[in-house]
Amino acid sequence: KRTVNKKEKMSGRKEPVRVCITGAAGQIGYPLTFEIAKGNMFGPDQPVILHLLDIEPCMGALGGVVMEVEDCALPLVQGVVATSDLKTAFDKVDYVLMVGAMPRKEGMERKDLLKANCGIFKVQGKAIDDYASKNVKVLVVGNPANTNALICQTSAPSIPKANFTALTRLDQNRATGLLSRRLKVPVENVRNVIIWGNHSKTQYPDVSHGYVAGANRQALSEAVGDNAWVQGEFVSTVQARGGAVIAARKASSAASAAKAIVDHMRDWVLGTSDGTYVSMGVTSDGSYGIKEGVIYSFPVTTKNGEYTIVQGLNIDEFSRRQMDETAKELFEEREEALSF
Repeated sequence: KRTVNKKEKMSGRKEPVRVCITGAAGQIGYPLTFEIAKGNMFGPDQPVILHLLDIEPCMGALGGVVMEVEDCALPLVQGVVATSDLKTAFDKVDYVLMVGAMPRKEGMERKDLLKANCGIFKVQGKAIDDYASKNVKVLVVGNPANTNALICQTSAPSIPKANFTALTRLDQNRATGLLSRRLKVPVENVRNVIIWGNHSKTQYPDVSHGYVAGANRQALSEAVGDNAWVQGEFVSTVQARGGAVIAARKASSAASAAKAIVDHMRDWVLGTSDGTYVSMGVTSDGSYGIKEGVIYSFPVTTKNGEYTIVQGLNIDEFSRRQMDETAKELFEEREEALSF
C-alpha cells in the first residue's frame, strides 16, 4: 500500500512515481508511454517520472519518443530518463513494465526463444533486485510471459514473489469483446470472464462464472445459450487471436496490448470494484489444484495494491481438463527454463 508522505500532505500534490518501460521504443512501448503519461494507468492526479529502456541500436528511435513526450506538454510528466543502461533504468523505480523481449523469428523453435529470453530476464531480474525499490511491482509482457516472469522473480530474491505478475489481461479483453459482439450488449456489461493458465494457445478462457450486467442480470453461459460454441469456437478463437492479428497486420498486437497493460496495472494499484474480478498471471499457491511453482493466470480481486485469488468457484469437468492442460505446459516450460 502506498503511504502519503509529509511533503505530499503539505503541498496537496502527490509525489511522482517512477515507472520503467523496457523495450520502450517498440511498437507496444511507444503507445504505452503516452497512456501512462496521460494518467490512464495510475490516475489523473498521479505525477510520473518515466524510465525508458531499450537496447543501444534503438537509442535514436527512443530519443524520438522522448521528444514526442516533451512536445505533448503533459502536466503529469515530471521527468523522462532514456537509457540502455540497466542501473539507470531500474534505479529506485516503483513499477517495471517488461515489454522488451526477443521476438520469435522464422524457423525459431519455442525452446530457442525460451532460452534467449531466459538470458534476458535473468539479467534484468537481477538488476531489478539490485537497483529498484524493494516494493517494486513488476508486470511481464514479453513472451513467453508467464515463464519469463518466473525467471525474473527467481533472479530477484529480495523482492516479494507476489510483486511479479504476467499479462493475461489482453486475453481477458479479447474474450470480453468477443462475447459483447456475440450477445450484442455493451462491452462494459460483460463481467467476470476468466483466463486460466498460460498466455499461450493452451490458455483457458472461461465464461462459467461470468454474467451480463444490466436490469436483468444473466449468467453468461445462459445468455450465450450455446455450450458447443462456448467450449469450441469461443475458446479456440481467443487462444488463436494473437496469431490472427499477426496474419492480418503482419505485426503483433500493439495498441490492444498497451491498453491491457494499462488495465492490469490500474486495477492492481487502484483496486477492482466490488464483485468484479480480473485475470492476472500470479504465483501459484495451490489454489484450484494448481501446484506451487509457476506463474499461472487466476481470477483475482485487488485492493490497496495487493491482489487476492478468488476462492470457491465451482470447477466443472471440462474446465478441470482445460486448467490442467495449461498447467502441464507451464511446468514443462519451467523445467526447460530452469535447465538453461
